[in-house]
Amino acid sequence: MEEIKIEHLTKDFGHGRGIFDINLSIEKGECFGYLGPNGAGKSTTIRQLMGFTKADRGRCLINGFDTATEREKAMERISYIPGEIALPNELTGEEVLSIQKELKNVVNDTFLDYLIDQFELDTSLKCKQMSLGMRRKLVVVSAFMNDPDTIIMDEPSSGLDPQMQDRFISLIKAEKARGKTILLSSHIFREVDVSCDRIAIIKDGKIVSFFQADELKHKSLKTYLVSLPDAESYKRLCKAKSKPFKIVDEDKKGSTLTIASDDKNVNALIKCLAKEGISDFKERKQTLEDYFMSFYKEEKSFAGI
Repeated sequence: MEEIKIEHLTKDFGHGRGIFDINLSIEKGECFGYLGPNGAGKSTTIRQLMGFTKADRGRCLINGFDTATEREKAMERISYIPGEIALPNELTGEEVLSIQKELKNVVNDTFLDYLIDQFELDTSLKCKQMSLGMRRKLVVVSAFMNDPDTIIMDEPSSGLDPQMQDRFISLIKAEKARGKTILLSSHIFREVDVSCDRIAIIKDGKIVSFFQADELKHKSLKTYLVSLPDAESYKRLCKAKSKPFKIVDEDKKGSTLTIASDDKNVNALIKCLAKEGISDFKERKQTLEDYFMSFYKEEKSFAGI
C-alpha cells in the first residue's frame, strides 16, 4: 500500500532552480532515502509534500489525500522534522514539549521519557540557551513522542554529534520495524545507507536514480584495483584486445589500473591478468558515496532551494 505518492511534481523558481517532474512513491512501513547535496531540491520537494507551498504542476498524496486540497486529513498522523529549526527562544524544552503534548494529544509520557533519556535532552534549558545539537534533539523528541504513523524528515540529524547520530539511526530502525513509514531526506551517506530500504538521488531538481539499498552491495559488476610489476606489463594490459574488463581509471605513473568486470567474466579476467604477472589484485567495494558522486562531477549550490 502506498503511503506517500508524488506525481509529476514541478516547482520552477527560474534559472534552472527548483524541482522538475518528480515522481516517487513510498510504501507503508518503508524507510525511503532522498539523497542529494544542499541545493539539489530535497527541501523543495518536502515543502510541497507538506503543503507549505503551491506547486506549478503535479500533486502530492499522503494516505490518498491531496496535501494541497485535503491537507488537514493528510496530516492527521504525520510528524515532520524541518531542515531549519525555529523554536521560541524564551520557552524551556519542557514547555515546548508540554505544548506539543497538548497539540498531539499525548496522554502517556512513557515513550516521551524514553526519548528524553536516550538523547540526553536537558529540558530545563531555554531554547535560546541550547546548542544547535540540543535544539535538534528537542525537535527529534517532539516529532517521535506521539507515535506517528508517518515521519517526514529533512536533514534531521544535522548538528548531532556522532554518538547522537548513532542513537538517531537506531531510533529510525526501531520505528521502521514497528511498521512506520519514513521519508528521510539527507546528505549524510551512512545515515541513508544503513537506514533505508530504497533510495532516490536528486540532482539539479530531477531524480536521476532509484534503487534498492542492497543493490550496490550485491550487484554483479565489480571494480578492482590491479597493480602491475612494470611499465611494459601495464601497456600490454591497457592495449589488450577483447578484454574481459573495462578500464575505469589509469594511474599516471603507469603501475596501477582500476578496472570493472562482470562476475560472469571472472575466470577470463583472472586468466588475462595472470599473463602479466600482476603484483596485486583486490576488489574495490563501491559505496553509496561512490555511486552518488558518479552523478556529481560538478556540483551546483543554490541557497534556499
